[in-house]
Amino acid sequence: MSSTTYGQERAGLSDSWRFVMRKLPHVTVLFWVLKIVATTLGETGGDLLAQTLHVGYLVSTVIFFALFLIAVFFQLKARRFHPAIFWTVIALTSTAGTTLSDLMNRTGGIGYTGGALVLTTGLAIVFIIWWRSGQTLDVENVATFKGELLYWVAILFSNSLGTSSGDFLADSLGFGFRDSALILSAIMLALLAAHHFTRINGMVLFWIAFVLTRPLGATAGDFLSKPRDHGGLNWGTMWTSAALVAALVGLIAYQTIQLRRHPLDPVPAPVHRRTGEPQRPNGQLVWHDR
Repeated sequence: MSSTTYGQERAGLSDSWRFVMRKLPHVTVLFWVLKIVATTLGETGGDLLAQTLHVGYLVSTVIFFALFLIAVFFQLKARRFHPAIFWTVIALTSTAGTTLSDLMNRTGGIGYTGGALVLTTGLAIVFIIWWRSGQTLDVENVATFKGELLYWVAILFSNSLGTSSGDFLADSLGFGFRDSALILSAIMLALLAAHHFTRINGMVLFWIAFVLTRPLGATAGDFLSKPRDHGGLNWGTMWTSAALVAALVGLIAYQTIQLRRHPLDPVPAPVHRRTGEPQRPNGQLVWHDR
């Protein structure tokens, strides 16, 4: 494969030999491991600021949303996939989602069931807008600004929903942190089997799994950090968060090294899903001989 940077967009973006640098990672085992670690950190990190440090849900939500907006700005401006930027945004959607969900459910008084319903509705609206926009729903091939923006909005809603659904499962239904994590792990294995042995749409399975990794991380984080009389291991939010940060940094470093050894192939230049018309890419255009 040979590639040369193409500095300016021109007509004919749909030509078979023109591609765009990939902005989002391949969905692999490493992707899911990183996602679970990042979302578990989101739970303990959100609780650390809001509860342990007594900052409160409202102020914590404002802080994490501000950090999320800064990080997603750099992600949207990037011309290719950068693991450190990407997973920072994922972790911040999880921390912001944790404190936002707790703000709605606890301080706002709508409860875990009400919070889950509100956030499910919000996520459904995002998917409807995404579908009608004509952007690709293939999360590995998103290559326009609008498509990536919708991707991040959907992730923010899904991670907030995951917090509410995890609390609903552990507290409202009374399964506790450990049993909830085991139940969610079993569901994830069932989704994996469905991916390999059924014809269920892959994007449907992806987003179900993506949403469920959030309550899995939330219940796992609570199990590690909460006191023993609450069903946890009593590691505390500070030590649990520190361990998860170390694990996340190590995994990001590993993915970065792997990318240097095996760069990601570009994706085809974006076109409108329904009309086939060329769209302005959000990554760097490259020549790509096949």
